[in-house]
Amino acid sequence: MPSLTDRNFDPLVEKFEQRIYGSFKGQLRLALLKEDLAPLRDGPPLTVWDAGCGLGQMSVWFAEAGHTLTACDISEKMLERTRAELDARGLRATLRHCPAQQLAAELPQQDLVLFHAVIEWLAHPLETLAQVADRVRPGGHLSLLFYNHHSLVYRNLLRGGWRLRYVLEEKWLGRGRKLTPPHPQKPEILRGWLKEHGFEPVTQTGIRVFHDYMPEEARAATDLAELEQVERKYCREPVFRDMGTYIHLLAKRV
Repeated sequence: MPSLTDRNFDPLVEKFEQRIYGSFKGQLRLALLKEDLAPLRDGPPLTVWDAGCGLGQMSVWFAEAGHTLTACDISEKMLERTRAELDARGLRATLRHCPAQQLAAELPQQDLVLFHAVIEWLAHPLETLAQVADRVRPGGHLSLLFYNHHSLVYRNLLRGGWRLRYVLEEKWLGRGRKLTPPHPQKPEILRGWLKEHGFEPVTQTGIRVFHDYMPEEARAATDLAELEQVERKYCREPVFRDMGTYIHLLAKRV
């Protein structure tokens, strides 16, 4: 059965820091996100809502550039990490310990809304996306990062065994590792959803289009700097982009 509650990462903060951001995988993810968002971050001052800010890397990055930042998360421990990093750098932001759905009902429309690696952990993904995306003003941007359904299918098939039945029945929850989300999203569905709701694509980027398919021995024998060059070369070509573990869609509301 699918999860009926949004996922709170309070029990896994340390693991999240090590596995997600303390590795090549996490560093590549952040680098590509920043590359996509740099034209907005380096432009005129914006109102920015980081809806599900996690450990606050993107919040801090935008606050450093002088943007007016609001950030929220249901994980109190993650929000504490974000607050500590902002304080250490002497930066100002409005932080709220609450679900994105709650803040969406109170927040005025924003120039930019970041919704990164949240939708796949939600009890009601598209319903919540509608609430969050509605907070983007006309002419503003939505930055949507999501865990890719197609990548999860392919990687499980490559590993074989009991996973084939798991893939056939799409029983994502309760299988595999604790950091495998229960509701991975299909890029073609989200692109269609954005179009139907008045958004035009600006940038589409696949994140880890090769790395996560490589066996451990192959990765161990690979120069990571060279691998990053290859990832960057192919990450926005449609065939490879749509096989990334994550996909980033930056879209403008018309």
